[in-house]
Amino acid sequence: MLDRNSDPKKRPRLAGKRERARAVPKSNGIRSFLNVDPEQQFEIVRGLASPVRVRILRLLRRRGPLNVNQISEALGLPQSTIATNIQILEESELIDTEIGRARKGQQKICAARFDEIVIRLDGEETSRQKDIIEVEMPVGLYTSYNVSAPCGLCSTKGIMGVLDVPDLFLDPCRVQAALIWFGRGHVEYKFPNNAKVLNANVEALEFALELSSEVPGTNADWPSDISLWVNEVKVGTWTSPGDYGDRRGVHTPRWWKLEGSQYGALTQWHISPKGTYMGAKKLSSVTLAQLRLAEHHSIRLRVGIDDDAAHPGGVNIFGRGFGNHNHDILMRLHLK
Repeated sequence: MLDRNSDPKKRPRLAGKRERARAVPKSNGIRSFLNVDPEQQFEIVRGLASPVRVRILRLLRRRGPLNVNQISEALGLPQSTIATNIQILEESELIDTEIGRARKGQQKICAARFDEIVIRLDGEETSRQKDIIEVEMPVGLYTSYNVSAPCGLCSTKGIMGVLDVPDLFLDPCRVQAALIWFGRGHVEYKFPNNAKVLNANVEALEFALELSSEVPGTNADWPSDISLWVNEVKVGTWTSPGDYGDRRGVHTPRWWKLEGSQYGALTQWHISPKGTYMGAKKLSSVTLAQLRLAEHHSIRLRVGIDDDAAHPGGVNIFGRGFGNHNHDILMRLHLK
C-alpha cells in the first residue's frame, strides 16, 4: 500500500422474519452497521421515524445498556412514553432487550444494536442470467469491521481521511472506497439472499475478489494467508504471494504512485456440495450445506486474516476503479 514513510518496515507475522444481526460487544473494537433497503425493511424505517426513538438510540449508543427508568430520567420524558417507543424499537429489531432483576420485581434492560444505520436508495446492483444471480458489492460497503494498522481507504479520487487510523473505517464516506487495506483483522459484507426470495435451491455459491498482500510500499515476495468466512463458517484460505507494484494496474488511477499497491490476483471461491475450491484446487471440505443458506435472508461474507494465520501479511481488496479487474466484490448464486 502507498506508504508516507520513506523507510518501509517489516511487520511480525428486515421484513417479516428478518435475520437478526448479532449484537457485538463494544469493548472488542468491532463496529456494527446496518444497511437498510427501505422497500424490503420498512419496519426499520418506521422505527427511526420519531425524534424520541432517535434520541433513545443515541443515548444507548453513547452510554451503553440502560433500563426504562434510566432512559426516562436521562431524556426527561415520562416512563409511559419511553416504554411505548422501546416496544417499537424492539419490533424494528433496532435494540436488544433482556429482563433482569430489580429491587422490586423485574426491569427491562435495553441496548443499541448498531453504531451506524444507512438507508440505501440505490439498491444492490443485481443481474440475472439463466440460472445465475449475480450481485456486485462495493468494497467500501462493509457492515462491520475489526482492523489494525497499517490500514486505509482510497477512492478513485484520493486517499480518504488519514492513513493507519482504524476508527476512520467507520466514516460514512467509506461507501466511495475503491481500495481498502489492513494488516490484521477483517471486514464483513452482507449480501441479499435472492435465492430465498425466489424460493429457489442453490446449487453453488461463488465469490470473485481481486486481492493481494499488504506491506508498506510494495513487495512481490510477501506471502499472506487471506481467508474467507461465509455465515461465520471459514470456507478456506488462499496464500497471496505478495503485494504488487511492478507495473501500474490496468484501472488504477494515474495519481496513485507506483510505490503503492497496484493490482492483485482475481480469486474465485467456489462452494458446492463437494467442498470449497479455487479453480481445480480444493481449499477445504466445507460444503454448501454447512452454510445453511435457506435459513438466512442475507449471506454474510467476511474477508480477513485469521488469528492463527501462518503468514499474516495483510490484505488489499481492489474494487471498481483500481487494479486489473474493473469490478467490486461479486457474489454469484448458481440455482438448480
